[in-house]
Amino acid sequence: MSQNNRHIELVLHNIRSAHNVGALLRTADGLAITHVYLSGYTPYPALENDDRLPHIALKTTKQIAKTALGAEQSVQWSKHKELSSVADKLQVSNTPLVALEQTPSAVALHDYDAPDKLALVLGNEVDGLSKEELALCEQIVELPMLGSKESYNVASAGAMALHWLRFYRKI
Repeated sequence: MSQNNRHIELVLHNIRSAHNVGALLRTADGLAITHVYLSGYTPYPALENDDRLPHIALKTTKQIAKTALGAEQSVQWSKHKELSSVADKLQVSNTPLVALEQTPSAVALHDYDAPDKLALVLGNEVDGLSKEELALCEQIVELPMLGSKESYNVASAGAMALHWLRFYRKI
């Protein structure tokens, strides 16, 4: 399977910022990501039969649209209460979850031999993914840092990782 045919899905779990969600939906559109799962308290665009108050759904949709620039309509996405339900759904389709997180056991993304089918999991901007959430993932990868900061913005990190997964192969 060529890099451009790799089946990549994206999971955004407990992302706080609607602007980060919008930016990641836009990245997902640009990289032909198959599906985006929005789980936990991650903001999401308005749904048919939305159970949120109408003004809340409208406000959140506008915030996401500000950075998504229409990708919220062109990218296939779904809302889920729990990361575990997303993990169960992906397990049925033999799609391994790969967390993008800084841990002692994480593999540098450029050293990771990615399968042809995977779902990249991104967590909260400050706290990342919990140990329980990481346990749902088959692999943990990280983006090496060279500067003085400890991490990248989640939308930037997600974009870098998705681009790498789409276009590069470990040889």
